[in-house]
Amino acid sequence: MIPRAFIKIAAVSLACASAITLPSGAADLTVNIDGVRDAPGKLYVSLQTQSQFMKDEGAYGVMIDSPAAGVSSPTVTGIAPGTYAITVWHDDNDNGEFDMGERGPLDGWAMIGGTSMRAEPTFAQTSLTIGEADESVSVVMIYGRETP
Repeated sequence: MIPRAFIKIAAVSLACASAITLPSGAADLTVNIDGVRDAPGKLYVSLQTQSQFMKDEGAYGVMIDSPAAGVSSPTVTGIAPGTYAITVWHDDNDNGEFDMGERGPLDGWAMIGGTSMRAEPTFAQTSLTIGEADESVSVVMIYGRETP
């Protein structure tokens, strides 16, 4: 089960995206998100350092309003070299909250290795090292309800 701390990652994404000064050697990361549901709401992509992981902090982020169904490929720009956990949240009922049920998340979510997770994620499981070159990574959305 994904802990409630995951909920706060998305909120951090927007604040981080607007407050970034591009460092020297900054790279871009394209996150190919497969299985995005045709639903209203926003799709949030967030990058966190190990000290920020699963907390109310984030290093970089991007938001897509009303993403199209299928594959979405947002790009997070100006990332300083380092290792970051990558998380995605689809507020698929557009209520501004990460909805949880008795068995875990109801909203759509994705992390590196998310489809094989059976316990709380670790930074090592969900992270990627970014250098000075542009990168890409693929994740798969997981939804906890049939329709929003």
